[in-house]
Amino acid sequence: MADANLRVVWIYPDLLSTYGDQGNVLVVERRARQRGLEVQRMDVRSDQQLPTSGDIYLIGGGEDRPQRLAAERLYRDGGLNRAVANGAIVFSVCAGYQILGHEFVNDQGARQAGLGLLDVTSTRGTDQRCVGDVLGDMDSRLGLPQLTGFENHQGITHLGPTARPLAQVRLGQGNGTGDGTEGAWNDTVFGTYMHGPVLARNPQIADVLLKLALDVNALPNVDDRWYEALRGERITAATQPG
Repeated sequence: MADANLRVVWIYPDLLSTYGDQGNVLVVERRARQRGLEVQRMDVRSDQQLPTSGDIYLIGGGEDRPQRLAAERLYRDGGLNRAVANGAIVFSVCAGYQILGHEFVNDQGARQAGLGLLDVTSTRGTDQRCVGDVLGDMDSRLGLPQLTGFENHQGITHLGPTARPLAQVRLGQGNGTGDGTEGAWNDTVFGTYMHGPVLARNPQIADVLLKLALDVNALPNVDDRWYEALRGERITAATQPG
């Protein structure tokens, strides 16, 4: 794999980068380099045109007004939709997850069109915010260990018929619908409410993104001791009583 080149795009860090979500792009970059891959990272601000030549696109969470601005600009730009049509992989978190759906409720209380890259629709809950650690069982088709992350949102996201739940929660609220689902995915597009940053807690998800982008079934093993220590610490903290 030493000759391979991977193009990783971090979308709108000036608008969508809360709760350490930029750590997700660092994890993807690091795990690619550990496999001998050459990585070209592109941080694209909201006043710049989004390139369509990326292999993996990452988008983070943000507050309500930045989310609206990001959605408007991504919708007008059209580059992310074109990139997905060309086979690119997308991983999104919280506000970014909602933007990838059909619609969400913005800071002005209005329904706002999303990009339609995931078959989900988001509304705003009226009850207490979903805040705290989350543990869940990942979709068995992904072949991944238990999901661990941190949620802080008031959104409720309903999955349509072509969206698969990323996980079923054992602890926490996830999509907030009461059906135990967390996040959503299709063949190349992934969304979650998990911060953490989630890929530092779940590096195997980053490896799934890499395998999809490279069109391979397996990657060389790397030293996961740091990640496993973090995972173990957070899972233990989440499951301890009190």
